[in-house]
Amino acid sequence: MKYSVVIPVYNSEKIVGKTIDETILFFDSNLLDFEIILVNDGSTDGSWNVLKQKALMDERVKVFDLLKNYGQHTANFCGFKESNGDYLITMDDDLQNPPSEISKLINKIHDDNCHDVVFGKFNKKMHALHRKIGTRFVNYLNQKLFNKPSNVTITNFRVIRRDVVERICEYHTAYPYIPGLTIMFSANPGNTEVEHHPRGNGKSGYNAVKIIKLLMRILFNYSSYPLRFVTGLGFAFSFICFLLAGFYLLKAMFLGTSVAGWATVVVLLSFFNGITLLVIGMLGEYLIRLINQTSRGASYHVKESINA
Repeated sequence: MKYSVVIPVYNSEKIVGKTIDETILFFDSNLLDFEIILVNDGSTDGSWNVLKQKALMDERVKVFDLLKNYGQHTANFCGFKESNGDYLITMDDDLQNPPSEISKLINKIHDDNCHDVVFGKFNKKMHALHRKIGTRFVNYLNQKLFNKPSNVTITNFRVIRRDVVERICEYHTAYPYIPGLTIMFSANPGNTEVEHHPRGNGKSGYNAVKIIKLLMRILFNYSSYPLRFVTGLGFAFSFICFLLAGFYLLKAMFLGTSVAGWATVVVLLSFFNGITLLVIGMLGEYLIRLINQTSRGASYHVKESINA
């Protein structure tokens, strides 16, 4: 049994080395076969130098330097594709997910052998307020778009069976969203309670702007809700335009008009604007379906790697 640990790294020069050391210590002390895959997601500090040093010291540590900052989910996706373990574990680079808690994930997924994914459920989240609010919005979208069971809590600290990992890797998208794909391709996700510690050093890279970008990624790449909302507005305004056209037409026929040609202009503009909005809405509906079916662009590019 082999375990792959995937850790996306972003500006964690002062803490990621300790994260790697404690993860290695956990697996070695429990006599488990493992590999650690660290993906440097365009860090602007010395994180890549730390990763290279650790990889040169231990061949079980595989490191990848992405061309630029693609986001946490894309970095995880890269790690998924480079992994070969029977089970894959994802965790953060800042020791908020203590490596010692990995044992709880492993025990849970092996205990009853019915779960193919187990998410760590934090006793108490050590996140900033804006991130907690963002998590609530994301959780709502996960339920609506990916049919997440209401009794399952999604976190980035999780263990995933190999068959689920393979299904995720086969999904063609330029904008991967790992939690949603994990729920989509798992048969029976579960939870186990784990500890969540304060960040070991520095501050989280997940600011309000990145949370909004994540929400936009989920909405525009995994649903047609925004388009259907606009289409609904188009139908509503087109209906109003048709009513307006009928009103001015009847008014001109029975009451006349003080300005010659006024009723004709208003009726024609209202009618054809309504038709235009309807056509644009329908074209947009077809366009989003085509985009979803043909989205096969490369989601990331690796600039350098060691022990790959």
